[in-house]
Amino acid sequence: MSVTDITPAPAALAPVYPIADVVGAHETVDCAAGRVRYVNGDYAASAPALTAVAGEIAQALPQYASVHRGAGHLSQLTTARYENARAVVAGFVRARADDHVIFTRNTTDGINLLARAVPGDTVVLDVEHHANLLPWQRSGADTKAKPELDRKCRVVTCRPTVAETLEALAAELHRAPAALLAVTGASNVTGEVLPLAKLADIAHDAGARILVDAAQLAPHRAITVAGHGIDYLVFSGHKLYAPFGCGVLVGRGDWLDAAEPYLAGGGATADVPPTDPSTDDAVEVAWRSGPARHEGGTPNVLGAIAIAAACVAIDDLGFERIGVHEHLLRTRLDGALDAIDGVRRLSIWSDSRDRVGIAAFTVAGHSPRAVAEHLNDAHGIGVRDGRFCAHPLLHHLGHPEGAVRVSFGVGTGSDDIDRLTAALADLVART
Repeated sequence: MSVTDITPAPAALAPVYPIADVVGAHETVDCAAGRVRYVNGDYAASAPALTAVAGEIAQALPQYASVHRGAGHLSQLTTARYENARAVVAGFVRARADDHVIFTRNTTDGINLLARAVPGDTVVLDVEHHANLLPWQRSGADTKAKPELDRKCRVVTCRPTVAETLEALAAELHRAPAALLAVTGASNVTGEVLPLAKLADIAHDAGARILVDAAQLAPHRAITVAGHGIDYLVFSGHKLYAPFGCGVLVGRGDWLDAAEPYLAGGGATADVPPTDPSTDDAVEVAWRSGPARHEGGTPNVLGAIAIAAACVAIDDLGFERIGVHEHLLRTRLDGALDAIDGVRRLSIWSDSRDRVGIAAFTVAGHSPRAVAEHLNDAHGIGVRDGRFCAHPLLHHLGHPEGAVRVSFGVGTGSDDIDRLTAALADLVART
């Protein structure tokens, strides 16, 4: 384990205000201190909806109808909104012109979809969220039913520095052929950001492609699929201020078009011939290519519209403004945490210099659950505790029992950070 080394922030800092309106910003809860405004310190799990997103959904709901095959006016209007959402997402991540944009349930769903299409081994780091670790590790039952899924997941242990970790990944990719390097864009535990362009170069130099799990990165940093050399990108709406149960997989079409449809059903088919009762032969279904191939059934239209609305709203805010806002809050948080006896912040790499709005920490003498319960019950502050669906990483950091995580975003202000750190100081002072 290492602790991020940043000079504590000055005691008196200028106030920092939210830069966007989010639904529930003024929600109040009961706690030991009375009725207080709730502090949401758990953006990394599910961010609140932007009011602009909620407004877009409210506008679309009265005209909501079936998509793609309806002749009615509302069906055509809904289809246009759904396909426009696809185009907006492609523009948001600067995808290549021929990339597929497939709407999924979430990041986990998108990675599981791609895992059925990768024609070879996958290399991952041990810092990954389970969503980018477990789908590559096929069970015996899976591979017996579909031998083509019998591919290896080769896990590389992260090194003390980013530079050394990149060298280890390059060595593993050159040691034996691999089809894919699958990496996180930003750790869901510590928020540390990896250099995507360098990782893409490492993968491509070894003849592999790269998948970036951008669930934690997309709300905070500009991503350029084409410019960074990313082959596949996944992220979730519920972390992008669009919590309506939808995600996105963006990437090259050849592997996806060659794979079996993710969900067999209506919409994914081009033609289904009648069954011949005189033979046991399987029906030869003609499947579609493109995004429709993997979007069987009625899609989450409103979820897709919500993601597109979030992309537009974030673009309007601008990632430069988001970055400055985040830096001010992160500096304030880091300085205050470092000033509290017994509080230790966690980091993966000693040379990491970029981090999104996430901080993981421990409090000496207190379990992560006890800290989280104190913040909620005594102060009306919500944070995350546990192992954050990244059990191997917590073992690597020396905290198999877990830690506490606070995360923030565009709806967070300095009052939220100050209340959180004052509540932690109160906890430590009581013991």
